[in-house]
Amino acid sequence: MKAIRYHQTGGPEVLRLEEVPEPQPGSGEVQLSVHAAGVNFADTERRRGLYDAKVPLPRILGSEAAGIVADVGPGVDKALVGKRVVAWTVASYAERAIAPVSSLVALPDTVPFDVAAAVPVQGLTAYHLLRTVGQVQEGQSVLIHAAAGGVGGLAVQLAKAAGMRVFGTVSSEAKARLVRELGADEVIRYDHEDVVAEVHQRTGGRGVDLVLDAVGASTWAASLAALAPFGHLVSYGSASGPPPPVDVDSLFAKSVKVSAYWLHTPHPPGTHVRALESLIRHVAEGKLRILIGLKLPLAEAAEAHRRLEGRETVGKVVLTVR
Repeated sequence: MKAIRYHQTGGPEVLRLEEVPEPQPGSGEVQLSVHAAGVNFADTERRRGLYDAKVPLPRILGSEAAGIVADVGPGVDKALVGKRVVAWTVASYAERAIAPVSSLVALPDTVPFDVAAAVPVQGLTAYHLLRTVGQVQEGQSVLIHAAAGGVGGLAVQLAKAAGMRVFGTVSSEAKARLVRELGADEVIRYDHEDVVAEVHQRTGGRGVDLVLDAVGASTWAASLAALAPFGHLVSYGSASGPPPPVDVDSLFAKSVKVSAYWLHTPHPPGTHVRALESLIRHVAEGKLRILIGLKLPLAEAAEAHRRLEGRETVGKVVLTVR
């Protein structure tokens, strides 16, 4: 089969389209005929050796696959063969991928493969940021940095559906229009507006109940300053560099909380599948809009990485395989 691999860490140019043996499903696994694979910023960090770097090389990237079950391993119902599914898995930049049967979510005919492949990582992250970590309630407010990004755009929609007042930060007027279309109540252009001043002005000086921050170093001080009393800042990425150490003394004045979220943290069994089923159902019903900002064939994975790292995309980047 064809797959994208890298033999050494480095820039996008290390990604190569190669012929490799097909992976075979083991007990409790299925082999997927991949039609589309999602691309995430974490993939670029893995490629550079900055994240999840202990996996032996050469390595096939990718953690999301949408396609058709082509084969099953021992103990798996053969009736799954031919079914349309989506899964959060590994090594999905390939024509075939392996996924645990426990990770599969059935894909309605109305949801295209490229749309489905855009959901698992960013959709689950947005879902858990709000529901599992943020434990949001109707009437609360949330500030979402990088609101036009993959996780940000989904978080805007999910937060609005939960009855929250949604603030989003963006870097251009085009992104501002997009975030408003997704349902944000307030959009702040951080390229020429003071985020903290705008949040306080628009909330009567109170601040917001929740901040979702994947940017890190460059937004950290503003994120803390934008919180209302008893507010909660959740870090889930560091696109601009790691945030500084938390000064606990600085949290006392407003009794605020700082936490972190990582999708790979062990969750209670079935948590991810139930959440992904809910997200796919909402997509099928037209209640959740999936933004695909860039779609390229598998062979152009390096270009997908270049454009993602260059902040040239909005929403999700997807590789089409078939």
